[in-house]
Amino acid sequence: MIFFLRLFSPRPLLSLLLLSGASLTAPAAESPALSPDAYEKVIKPILTEHCFDCHADGAAKGNVTFDPAPDGSLSPLLANTELWLHVLKNVRGDLMPPAKKPRLTPDEQQTLVSWIKSAPLRLDPQNPDPGRVTLRRLNRVEYRNTIRDLMGLDFRTDEEFPADDTGYGFDNIGDVLTTSPLLLEKYMQAAEAITARAVPLNDFVIPTRRIGRDQFHGEGENRQNRNEIILPVYNDANLTASLNINKEGTYRLIMDASVVGSFPYDPGKATAVWSVEEKPLWQQEIKWQAEKKIDLSTEHRWTPGTYPIRLVVTPSQPASARPKEVPGEGQPWVDLRFRGAILEGPLEPENATRPENYCRFFPAGGIPADPAARHTLTTEILRRFTTLAFRRPVDEATIARLTQLAEETAHAPEGSFQKGIARALTAVLASPRFLFRMESTLPIEDPAAHPMLDEFALASRLSYFLWSTMPDAELTSLAEAGKLRENLPAQIKRLLADSRSNELVKNFAGQWLQTRDVESVSIDARLVQARDAGSEKDLKDRFEKRRALNQAIDEAEKNHDDAKLAELKAEMTALRSLFGTRRIEFSGDLRSAMRREAEMLFSYLLKNDKSVLDLISNNQTFLNGPLARHYDIPNIDGDEMRLVDLPPDSPRGGILTMGTVLAVTSNPTRTSPVKRGLFILDNILGTPPPPAPPNVPSLDASEKSADGRELPMREALELHRNQPLCASCHNRMDPLGFALENFNAMGLWRDKERGQALPSPAGTLVTGEPFADVRALKQLIVTSRRADYYRCLTEKLLTYALGRGPQACDIQTIDAIVDDLEKTNGRFSTLITGIIQSPPFQKRQRSTP
Repeated sequence: MIFFLRLFSPRPLLSLLLLSGASLTAPAAESPALSPDAYEKVIKPILTEHCFDCHADGAAKGNVTFDPAPDGSLSPLLANTELWLHVLKNVRGDLMPPAKKPRLTPDEQQTLVSWIKSAPLRLDPQNPDPGRVTLRRLNRVEYRNTIRDLMGLDFRTDEEFPADDTGYGFDNIGDVLTTSPLLLEKYMQAAEAITARAVPLNDFVIPTRRIGRDQFHGEGENRQNRNEIILPVYNDANLTASLNINKEGTYRLIMDASVVGSFPYDPGKATAVWSVEEKPLWQQEIKWQAEKKIDLSTEHRWTPGTYPIRLVVTPSQPASARPKEVPGEGQPWVDLRFRGAILEGPLEPENATRPENYCRFFPAGGIPADPAARHTLTTEILRRFTTLAFRRPVDEATIARLTQLAEETAHAPEGSFQKGIARALTAVLASPRFLFRMESTLPIEDPAAHPMLDEFALASRLSYFLWSTMPDAELTSLAEAGKLRENLPAQIKRLLADSRSNELVKNFAGQWLQTRDVESVSIDARLVQARDAGSEKDLKDRFEKRRALNQAIDEAEKNHDDAKLAELKAEMTALRSLFGTRRIEFSGDLRSAMRREAEMLFSYLLKNDKSVLDLISNNQTFLNGPLARHYDIPNIDGDEMRLVDLPPDSPRGGILTMGTVLAVTSNPTRTSPVKRGLFILDNILGTPPPPAPPNVPSLDASEKSADGRELPMREALELHRNQPLCASCHNRMDPLGFALENFNAMGLWRDKERGQALPSPAGTLVTGEPFADVRALKQLIVTSRRADYYRCLTEKLLTYALGRGPQACDIQTIDAIVDDLEKTNGRFSTLITGIIQSPPFQKRQRSTP
């Protein structure tokens, strides 16, 4: 009750109610605070002084008016919740009155805010409305993680299911997670495929283990990626591993490798030799292939001991014979991609073992022969599994139907106990109770109250919020005992400490900060840098000329005009030389490092309970060698990402100047101050402008002056902003975007655009605060606009946690959490715990008769 009372600050409203003669015990729905008399006495004088010049007496700037109905009635005005929500957001964000007009006093602002919450919005602190939540299905990430934890199988939902729609910036919003007939069919197919792969149908199998690439060492082990060693045909390699045999028997050793070549042909070759116990068993010439898996297995009789296995690669030509880079296509190459080896055995039948995953579904002692014992075991297996899959206890009628299905399948021709269980599990995975997050509530005595979720529903909300997967055994056990709520702080701490909380980082931060997009966003590195240097037009002309030459060459080949073909090819060679031999790339590894920088900083602050303000302004970040060089930060080498202190004069630090945010808020060939400004307004300050009106000319149309000269971005936007339809929104977005103009579309620092020095990044927030550069802007956000940032981040995380868009009833919850963040200097634990303990997370809206 203390938490619920704290959600609402009653002091300014108390004066209002006393002035209007209202009873302090009256329910919100009947409060005289909404009466025209209360509005006329307390609220209208404030609006008259600060708002009516532009929004009353026939004026409706921005389509906002406080005029009564034509018959003089105030009821439609006072009941217009959309209007008052708009007023609340603008007054709180100091957007209204405008910066050049007289501001509301703190008392006036608080009185107006309190009245809006209690009267037009009818928010009741004694019985907070948790809001409407749509029944939602598991999205692709949640389905994949749940199958992993339930079945012990990694099912690639990104390949098997269509992409989830997004709403309010996230892909777990119930209202947009539709279930089409196609998706239902996909779910049925997935249930069958998952059980076929995960549920073992045999009691025993040949033992198998992998000798991974990380167990091989020696010459050539550099240039590794996560899964394989890359062995170029121009380099010597000599890799060895020790094979440990614990039991005498016959073994099968399988080499796991492929030959892969670049798109441009490389004539290089090498000889690869595979040896066991220093005896060569396989030798093959390695040469260019698009991709070809090497098929090699050998059988050996071994006694217990350690045996060496070796892979040697000997180039057939010197490294100096490597072909030159092909302009526009890169360096040709041929590699042997080595992933290690697979050992099967001992192959003798008496050495067979239980299959992997067997004990997840069946007892270690095997399946009993007695029919009655089998029936009992079938029921036990299905009850345990279905309780986990449905994330709550299951009724006996459902268990009986599943048991019947399993036994019918087991007794069918070619049936078996395991096949019967697999068939029943398929039915469970196709059930709506698995695919959808169904929730139940606790019984209530007061029909006007909003009921609490039962503990199983709370466990699911908690685990899918922090882990994007089903509750684990400890959460389920506490829910069964009815003790989850009383142990909630300890469970929140445990879940955040678990590695599965990285899902919160990837799925919340990845969408809030758009880090998911950096590895796929289209950026033309060559054109971006040409624009900075002022050679963009020349480069575009060359691209156009190359396109025309390619067409002419195709035509000459069709006509068999050898003389013309030779002439055109010579012209193409000369043109290619103008591009240079160095290929400018915004590489996948660099993009991945950018994504990991943002996610690792978010995770570090979250798990160490640092301030959320450090996401905006920070003197530390996570870097590896390539990303540090991209940022021009010295003395950092290697591919491993680690926490580093930034130089004192560095403009980096915080998410706004990270490569990932700068890239995803750019266009393919240039920066976009509009996108960057909109990102800050929408995702940091929580004050997004309205959508652009129709038929507004594009910014590209403003990029040329009357004399045809290509304009720098700031000049182009000034022309664009001169149009009345564009000015109001661009005055809010552009100063924020211009503060980031020293970073190009790849996140590189620059001082010029189109060969001209960039103007000063100084600007002014629409709320009136000036800033000199991006560092000063970040400082403004964490000081004078801190409450806006707290409120925006809280609303975003609450949206993600509940799987629904913001609603008016959330205002009390968000206000309470923001107040607590102010008291704790923005500690992450305050934010996470505040959301989990809030009424929208803990309750469900009562049913309306």
